[in-house]
Amino acid sequence: GHEDFRPRIVPYYRDPSKPYKKVLRTRYIQTELGFHERLFVAVLTSKATLNTLAVAVNKTVAHHFPRLLYFTGLRSAKVPHGMVLVAHGDERPIWLMYETVHYIHQHFGSDYDWFYIMQDDTYTQAEQVKALVTHLSINQDVYLGRAEEFIGGDEQTRYCHGGFGYLLSRSLLLKLHPHLDSCRNEILSVRPDEWLGRCIIDFLGIACVSQLQGQHYRTYELAKNTEPEKEEEEEFQAALAVHPVSDVTLMYRLHKHFSRIQLDRAYQEIQDLQMQIRNLTSLTPAGEAGLTWPVGINAPFLPKSRFEVISWDYFTEQHLFSCPDGSPKCELSGASKADVGEIIESAIEQLNSRYQPLLRFSKRQLLNGYRRFDPTRGMEYTLDLLLEAVTQKGHSHVLTKRVSLVRPLSKVEIIPMPYVTEATRVQLVLPLTVQDLDFVANFLDMFAMNTLDTHDNALLTLLFIYHPYDAQRVSQVDVFAGVKAMVGELEKRYAEVKIPWISVKTEVPSQVKLMDIVSKKHPVDTLFFLASVWTEINMDRCRMNTISNWQVFFPVHFQEFNPALVYRGEQTASSGTDFLRDGHFDRHSFAEACFYNSDYMTARTKLAADILDRDEVLESMEVFDVFLHYSALHLFRAVEPGLVQKYALRSCNPRLSEELYHRCVLSNLEGLASRSHLAMALFEQEQANST
Repeated sequence: GHEDFRPRIVPYYRDPSKPYKKVLRTRYIQTELGFHERLFVAVLTSKATLNTLAVAVNKTVAHHFPRLLYFTGLRSAKVPHGMVLVAHGDERPIWLMYETVHYIHQHFGSDYDWFYIMQDDTYTQAEQVKALVTHLSINQDVYLGRAEEFIGGDEQTRYCHGGFGYLLSRSLLLKLHPHLDSCRNEILSVRPDEWLGRCIIDFLGIACVSQLQGQHYRTYELAKNTEPEKEEEEEFQAALAVHPVSDVTLMYRLHKHFSRIQLDRAYQEIQDLQMQIRNLTSLTPAGEAGLTWPVGINAPFLPKSRFEVISWDYFTEQHLFSCPDGSPKCELSGASKADVGEIIESAIEQLNSRYQPLLRFSKRQLLNGYRRFDPTRGMEYTLDLLLEAVTQKGHSHVLTKRVSLVRPLSKVEIIPMPYVTEATRVQLVLPLTVQDLDFVANFLDMFAMNTLDTHDNALLTLLFIYHPYDAQRVSQVDVFAGVKAMVGELEKRYAEVKIPWISVKTEVPSQVKLMDIVSKKHPVDTLFFLASVWTEINMDRCRMNTISNWQVFFPVHFQEFNPALVYRGEQTASSGTDFLRDGHFDRHSFAEACFYNSDYMTARTKLAADILDRDEVLESMEVFDVFLHYSALHLFRAVEPGLVQKYALRSCNPRLSEELYHRCVLSNLEGLASRSHLAMALFEQEQANST
């Protein structure tokens, strides 16, 4: 009980007689230190209640828990959407409990610290359960719930009533697992919760408790025909679990009632904190002048230069005057329309709560609306409202009122993401046209240095795009003969490396059509890295940001400016401090992409069903458009400092769609130089012309 946890330094020693072996370190410190997720929840259901009570549990509390599974003996033909179900194949209660505990240990015993088991006829306050486990020590064997006496048993030995849920610690689960088979064969019981309690008591000597480490597991037993809205008992209001819930409607009513209690409690806490802040502000050096609005929310961001000023977006009830596509005016729809409607409704509600019963306001029209996102506090709104004010005597008056509102940033939450393995092999795909021949040698040298020399788990496939005229003369003059010779030299230098190539004849090198050819020649679990000949390859972020059946990655590469305009004859800066200085992130280019072949094939199948046999549509699309319109995956689009491209004037194919051609031209123009460099070049040109 008095262990010393002070850290000690273990000196590193390597036996010189043994060959050096590289130590493989995990990418995440959480993995190396053996951290566990906090809470796993198991819901015991049945075939009869799966589509009723279990669905109600899923809709009310499931989204509050990080991981929740449903366990049943038999399952129906169709599983409700959004529920992870485990069927054991037998409806016997004891067998169901035995298989559930065994399954939890086998699949999640090493990943979680706490295991909460409940029934589908139980309403649980999820946030209170999560708060409870944060206050309990994980080093103890915990069996916590509503303690009940065994029939005819000792008063000191109690089991946890299954109807009110119970909490098991990871240490207890690990100790219990070797005895499950013995419990199944030796302990006879009708109730599964009694069977589990008897198993824990007999083999571990641990009885159920309702209070532990100063924390109480409060429950409430519902009577028949209970009206949750009329229950005023303190025991009911503070209950962590309520049982039995007889029907779906009662489950939803309980959820509404307890959500209202939590909301009122949160509002009261906010008011108390605001009052404390007001009282303490007068004691600060700034005095009451330092009090920000709203009280308790960070002050607005103060710009240090004109480039840091956050602009406001103007809107009306029908239109938005700052559109995502850059157009000056667009229709207000979707989430933006819902946002504006909610803000106006909230403004009217706040005005009425402040001035009633003397005045009652109703909206006539939104005259002007402004909003901006302040990263230090949230979304800010300024509304000019045309209102009709009605007095207590019924007199009405139309007036204009300006109101300011803030939708503050709430608590930051970590979104669970699937785990990404670091050893995934990357299949690099490089399309090449005749215009790219001057840059291939540099690309292959960088690939050899960054990938082959470091033994990175990556392969390269070249895609030779022949113009029909060049394809007819390939037996006499092969335009890609030089590239094939370079590939041969690489394969000689690295004996274990093979670099295959695919030849394609087309006048319009559509990115989607080319990817179709490559996709068919690789397994479905291939991770593709679609690159361009100007790219300096970095594989790590491609692996980390691409998740099969979840996320695709479209990096924004860094494009260096034209050195002739930037340096104008001076020596190019090469020091580390100048990295990523003379260039910009090219947001018009979608040439680089990381995605799994299975995800591409799924999206491509939906695209084929939509366009039927109109292959000409593919000429106006890129791989990004395929995932954007025909896939539900996350599209991760972010700047990537590790992808640096030297300056080169790209050839824009006029046979592609107007949008793709326009984007290519814009990329070339914006990649020339910065405004200051262009201005200096024009100034020097005018100076030269004047003399």
